[in-house]
Amino acid sequence: MPELKDFFSQMNKFPCPELFETHLEGYDDLENIWDVIKRIQKGFVEKNVKPQILGTIEEGAHIRNIDQIYLGKGSVIEAGAMVCGPAIIGENVEIRHGAFVRGNVIICDNAVVGHTSECVRAIYMPGAKSPHFNYVGDSILGSNVNLGAGTKLSNLKHDGTHVTMMLEGKKVDTGMRKFGAILGDNCQLGCNSVCNPGTIMESNCMLYGCASIQGYFLHGSRIKLRQNTVVVPPRN
Repeated sequence: MPELKDFFSQMNKFPCPELFETHLEGYDDLENIWDVIKRIQKGFVEKNVKPQILGTIEEGAHIRNIDQIYLGKGSVIEAGAMVCGPAIIGENVEIRHGAFVRGNVIICDNAVVGHTSECVRAIYMPGAKSPHFNYVGDSILGSNVNLGAGTKLSNLKHDGTHVTMMLEGKKVDTGMRKFGAILGDNCQLGCNSVCNPGTIMESNCMLYGCASIQGYFLHGSRIKLRQNTVVVPPRN
């Protein structure tokens, strides 16, 4: 599997770079890329947030645990959005009307959490966007990732067992009950697509609309849904 730097080219702009260090006191070593999410699940954001409001919270926005929120310059939490700490939100971020930021998130500069989009235990690298009707749970969005309207990153299996991955023909237990997706830089996901638990895409992948996928996809993959369309003439 490629290294973190091969997925994410703008780690130098990340507000807490120690999250990506192989050895970090109080956390397991990074052996697999999804181990970053384990650190988020173990409370990394709460331990590292330096609360301060430098951006704008519009009247009508709902804020919970404001003493655990950092909001950078130029960022806006619009009326009708709800943001729960702990959260680290960078500069020029848009948290749009109807968005729900459930906590334990790091949202980097110029990212977007849009209308009726929900995120929890998630990382948005610079310029990542979940702009319309999206769910982002226990996931990482690389720089300039865009989720089409209605795209969901599912993070929990129906039976509640650990999420597994197929890597190089071998089944790997991630040790995680909740694990959504890891999307490298510039991945583009079409409208109403679904990434089932344990989906990993290297950078520059494209997922076509309405597809439902799970697995590991190499750099630049184009993933399409094949279906037959049948047109039935009207009845007399």
